[in-house]
This record gives sequence, structure tokens and C-alpha cells, in this order.
Amino acid sequence: MHVPCLKIVLRKTMGILILVGIVIAPLPQIWKVLWSGSSNGLCLTSIFLELLAISTHAAFCYTQNFPIGAWGESLFALIQIAVLTLLVQHYRGKPIKGIYFLAVYCGFMFLLASPLTPVSVVWTLYEWNVLLVIAGRFFQAGSNFRWGHTGQLSALSVFLNFLGSLGRIFSSLQDTGLSLLTQMYVVACCCSGVILAQVLMYWNKCVTNSQKEGQEEKDKAE
Repeated sequence: MHVPCLKIVLRKTMGILILVGIVIAPLPQIWKVLWSGSSNGLCLTSIFLELLAISTHAAFCYTQNFPIGAWGESLFALIQIAVLTLLVQHYRGKPIKGIYFLAVYCGFMFLLASPLTPVSVVWTLYEWNVLLVIAGRFFQAGSNFRWGHTGQLSALSVFLNFLGSLGRIFSSLQDTGLSLLTQMYVVACCCSGVILAQVLMYWNKCVTNSQKEGQEEKDKAE
């Protein structure tokens, strides 16, 4: 119960939560979309903003020549979210748009990480990428409320994102105190909490909608 040791343990634990929230969270969502064969309920704008936020973080670390061990999880996460974006476009009957998006995104990342982009621009995007996360989760929460269900939104992915947000709040409090950045992390965590509450609130409705979709597909086949 030595206080300095306890703080170290808490920091390590929160660091693991952040890592889990970044690296593992997209995997259950990708699996659920593949398993159900549907991207119903996923907000494409929200996914774009999440991808942009992680991409700016990875580009900043690359341009600052940070070792890959310090930001490799962001690279892994942005690949997963890019795949998720392609899957959403595919299951909405727009695979060509998904391919165009991938080409444009690769060009954007090349430009962002190249000397052609001023370091000040990359730094600004990196500093404010939490706003992109907040906006993305706000759009997803609004979409859930508008449609009255969460569709194929993965409860596990949402929960892991929520845990990751809690970890970022604790780490930011330790590093910067009650700064503006910490307050933005709190807002992002609240947005994740709202989405998690929606998943739980609309749980039965999601099951009902999935059953209805399955029955409609069987009727069409007959």
C-alpha cells in the first residue's frame, strides 16, 4: 500500500487498458460484421473520424522518428479500422467506393508522413486528434439514437473503447493534471459511456431486428 508504488501499478494498469482499447477493440467489431454479413448500425462518418485520429498519431510518431515500439499499436489499429471501413462499404453494396477510399487514404497517409507536409501541421493534427475521436463517437451515438438500435455494433468493442478512455484520463491526470487535454479525454470517455449505455438499452431490439432481417432474407429466397 506504499503510495508511490501504488501509483506505478495504477499507471501500468491504465497503460494496459489504453493498449487494449487501441489494439484489440476493432477486432470484435470486424468479426461481428463478417459473422453477420451486415454493417447495419455502424456510422461510416464515425469510422472515418476514428481512422483519421489514429492516422495523425501514427504519422506524428513516424515524422518524429520515434521507435516503432512506441507507436506500433497505432499502426496495427489503423490497419484494422481501414479494413472495417472497406467491409462497411462492401456490405452496403459499394465495394468500388471502398477501393477508391483505400487508394485516397494511402495517398493521404503518404503525404502526411512525407516532408511535403510541414511539421507544424502534423503537430497540430496530433494535438487535437482527441477532438476527432469525440466527434466520431458523437456521430455514432446520434446514429444509434436516430435509428433506435445499435445494429451490428459490437458491445465488446464499445466496452474496450470505454476502458481505454478511462485509462487515458488517469494517465493524463498524472502527467498534466486537470488540463484541457484531460477534460477532452473526459468528454471522449462520456461519449463512449453513452454508446455503451445505448448498446445495453437497445440489446433486445438489436436481437429482434437481426431476427427480422433473417426472416426477410428467407422470404425473399422462397
